Amino acid sequence: MSFPAIIRRLGRVEYEPTWRAMQAFTAVRSADTPDEIWLLEHPPVFTLGQAGKREHILTDIGVPIVAIDRGGQVTYHGPGQVVIYLLLDLRRRGYGVKELVRRLEQAAIDLLLGFGLAAQRRAGAPGVYVGDAKIAALGLRIKNGCSYHGLSLNVAMDLTPFLAINPCGYEGLAVTQTRDLGVTATAAEIGELLLSYLIEAVMSDNE
Repeated sequence: MSFPAIIRRLGRVEYEPTWRAMQAFTAVRSADTPDEIWLLEHPPVFTLGQAGKREHILTDIGVPIVAIDRGGQVTYHGPGQVVIYLLLDLRRRGYGVKELVRRLEQAAIDLLLGFGLAAQRRAGAPGVYVGDAKIAALGLRIKNGCSYHGLSLNVAMDLTPFLAINPCGYEGLAVTQTRDLGVTATAAEIGELLLSYLIEAVMSDNE
């Protein structure tokens, strides 16, 4: 049985109200609530996951820090980065969080391959990498069998704030983006492409 999702294009929205909206949506949803996928970007913000350690924030550069309820350590969101949040009932879809992570990573890998970029996973370090540099990060929260948070892909942003942190808790981890790898497509264009890849990836019963 197919369970279509509602797609919301939110534009540039502040981080904390968006996170609270995801929490509220998940708290009140029922077995009949349609899933939702949100495409957006955030103003500059550092987010610190549940197990996140403040020592991974190396320098105060005036960017707000929000401690949140996803997995993982610290990351940066800012303009020019595509963010997609996946509010899914995994029980209804018939797969678990590890499979969801695999599907999200594969969608980003497939998207980048279409631009001629050879991207890959890294064992023990969720996300997508081109060479030694991270280009996409993911973090999820599962509550009552339902997911929220999601995936971010660096497209055409100021990467300097990543120097103020240990990205995802890894000292010296290099970070890259599609623009620096020769891709001329805009964040808006790549956002729509990634959205289409993710819809296909998460909607199918079996992959």
